[in-house]
Amino acid sequence: MHSIHRSSTNGHLIRRAAIAFAAALSFGGVVAHPALARASSDRPSSNQATERTIGSIETVATFTGPMPTGVSVTETGRIFVNFPRWGDDVQATVAELRDGKVVAYPNAEINHADASHPATHFLSVQSVVADGRGRLWVLDTAAPNFSSPVAGGAKLIAIDLATNSVVKTLVFPANVMRERTYVNDVRFDFRVGKAGVAYVTDSSLSGTGGLIVIDLDSGNALRRLTGDVSTSADPGFVPVVEGETLKVRDANGKSAPFTVASDGIALSPDGKTLYYCPLSSRHLYSVPTAMLRDPSISEAQLSAAVKDLGEKGASDGLESDANGTVYAGDYEHDSIRKLEPGGEWQTIVHDPRVLWPDTLSVGTDGYLYFTANQLHRQPVFHGGKDERKKPYALFRVRIGAGPAPTF
Repeated sequence: MHSIHRSSTNGHLIRRAAIAFAAALSFGGVVAHPALARASSDRPSSNQATERTIGSIETVATFTGPMPTGVSVTETGRIFVNFPRWGDDVQATVAELRDGKVVAYPNAEINHADASHPATHFLSVQSVVADGRGRLWVLDTAAPNFSSPVAGGAKLIAIDLATNSVVKTLVFPANVMRERTYVNDVRFDFRVGKAGVAYVTDSSLSGTGGLIVIDLDSGNALRRLTGDVSTSADPGFVPVVEGETLKVRDANGKSAPFTVASDGIALSPDGKTLYYCPLSSRHLYSVPTAMLRDPSISEAQLSAAVKDLGEKGASDGLESDANGTVYAGDYEHDSIRKLEPGGEWQTIVHDPRVLWPDTLSVGTDGYLYFTANQLHRQPVFHGGKDERKKPYALFRVRIGAGPAPTF
């Protein structure tokens, strides 16, 4: 009887608590909404809280054709973009934005993917970079659809912006190429060597990542940090984009991890430090460029000199400005972040329109330009279904700084 009485008392207390809670809902300034009694798929109303945005971005251009990756703004304000041959109908893999139009650059002929003349035609360009000295450099992967690169096709091509003509072609020598090499992005320093050097990331999807240093005078090149932890996809990395785990998925429901090695790259204003990151990672790394260029430095010595600068978010592209600030996309959070010289990260852009921030470029006008190309919505991640929604976009945000010097 005692236990029954205690149970009855507890039930009485629960009923009293429920009545009090209901009264609070009715009279305490909170109204119980009928939707609480049923599942609701209503969109948020104007008076409901939503995720806040950060930064004021401007739309520079939109693209209704193939998806872009790279962008570069020259010292005179010209804007160049590129469209890798990943499966879209790509007529021009390099183009200039002119009067609201996408115009093949420097001409339509060189943009014709002629694998029988791999050194003189653009096969599949991943990055374009203006060097601040009147030239646009084109980084050709020679690997359409992420195939093995066409022999003799992976190259750097310099175009004179005054004459719009090719003035230098550097084919990557065989000693730095691997079967699945994918030359992804590049930064330049004309303060060292006879004609300067270029630093290039190899972001191989199925092989080993690494960094390539190429002498712009001789064309000789070194391959460094191949397979190093800092240039490799993080084996424990599981990206989540738009609320979904990002994996390669086929039409039969089978999935595999999306692994991309060293991708983003940026150079400090003094040219002494190279920043880089694997796409399949949230970490930022740095290495002294003097050691990177020195063939007498062993791989073990070089690896020991690499600094893990901690987590920055998952990034595709990186960039730096004249003040030493490093910028990084954060594709998991539709954001752009910056690393102050003091070592603190700050989000400068967070906006639902920034669907996969890819490449970043600092203009002399004090803006950071970046492409948003919905890379994660491609068919390869969704069982063959293309979930991209055109147009793709080129945005910019005010940063109040110019590009890092190269000379």
